[in-house]
Amino acid sequence: MANVLVSDKKTSPGLLKSPLWSYFGPAFVASVAYIDPGNFATNIAGGSQFGYRLLWVLLWSNAMAILIQYLAAKLGIVTGLTLPQNCRKHFSRPMTIFLWLAAEIAAIATDLAEFLGAALGLYLLCGPALLAHGWTRTETLFAAALVSAVAVFLILALDLAGYRWLEGGIMAFVGVIGLCYGFEVLLVHPDWRQAALHTLLPTLDTKSAASFHDSIYLAVGMLGATVMPHVIYLHSSLVQPRLKQLAGEGMTALVASPLSKSIPVTKGERLRERYLRFELIDVFVAMNGAWIINSAMIVMSAVAFVNLGSPVTDVEQAYRTLGPLLGPAAATVFAVALLCSGLSSSTVGVMAGQVIIEGFLDIKFSIFLRRLITIIPALVVVAIGLDPLKILILSQVVLSFTLPFALIPLLILTNRSGVMHRFVSKTSTRIAGWVTVSIIVSLNVVLLGQLAFGM
Repeated sequence: MANVLVSDKKTSPGLLKSPLWSYFGPAFVASVAYIDPGNFATNIAGGSQFGYRLLWVLLWSNAMAILIQYLAAKLGIVTGLTLPQNCRKHFSRPMTIFLWLAAEIAAIATDLAEFLGAALGLYLLCGPALLAHGWTRTETLFAAALVSAVAVFLILALDLAGYRWLEGGIMAFVGVIGLCYGFEVLLVHPDWRQAALHTLLPTLDTKSAASFHDSIYLAVGMLGATVMPHVIYLHSSLVQPRLKQLAGEGMTALVASPLSKSIPVTKGERLRERYLRFELIDVFVAMNGAWIINSAMIVMSAVAFVNLGSPVTDVEQAYRTLGPLLGPAAATVFAVALLCSGLSSSTVGVMAGQVIIEGFLDIKFSIFLRRLITIIPALVVVAIGLDPLKILILSQVVLSFTLPFALIPLLILTNRSGVMHRFVSKTSTRIAGWVTVSIIVSLNVVLLGQLAFGM
């Protein structure tokens, strides 16, 4: 049985009577995963190689993200448990272990991409000074990675002062990234008519088998970079602090009957409906903000790199190219945005990793220990000098393949009346959810065929 919050007491003024803006936060923290360094890598590669053509992928990915993130938040609000905790409660032990392994793969791929992005951003800003003193590129990147690790520890420490402090810090990073890309778009003067056309009209490059394969690969990578499995788990946890605050203001837990639809709506359920309504607005605003930023990345790349003769396939190359094309300020702003994206999304990735391991395995795990452990693969990648952009794009494809293992359990749980009671998903929501999963799985099958047979 799922827990349903009802109120038998007179509630004190607090979150129950707070304005809409006080509920903003969880979706904005989740939205960071949608503008992480993996997005920089796939959007730059997609924009420079295919122009505006793949903008439609972002539009449909964003629509999927709004649905998915709301369902994740809804599950957490209705049940009072995170998605991993619900999986452990309602699925068999073997299935729970399988889902945990898939979630861990997604979390590791996420952390790798986000940490590399933070290190690259810091390297682009401060690396030239170290290189001038005789440091090698690998040594400089490794030093940037270590500094980034310390910075993420400090950001995570904000949570010790309260969840609103951490949310505020993450929202500030999102604001900086948005301002940076607003500046970049103003510099390039895009063709808004073409941008709008390709946003609304789904197309792929069919000039040759190679270009078709590349456009599919990048489309799936963009989907993996936009709809992120780890943040689905996280969002169901991000709503819990406010839920606990509501309980502290007079709401008590009650085990509801599966037949609760026939029972008159309680005051507690009305309060929950209010929370769900406000969280939907939070999700809508945050996800659309992330979509605009992602679209700005492609637009900037499509315009700035269109006449170079060959696509820009490296974040560092993009930085080096922007300076001569648009001026030093454009290159610096690009690096600042990448750094803010890497630091904030790496923080969110660590938080998701903690939710995953604690929820699936029912153990307590320090978030700082999680950061310490997951930093090792990223440091190894940097130390041996692997190409960061290739790792970033590959990580997004891995995320796209692990996405169904987060989506399917979410849909199953939110479609069960025994779990959600009055708040079970409507038929239209169920259809939209399964269509979303079908699209993602179909794209993954096509990409797998392309990779396997070299078509």
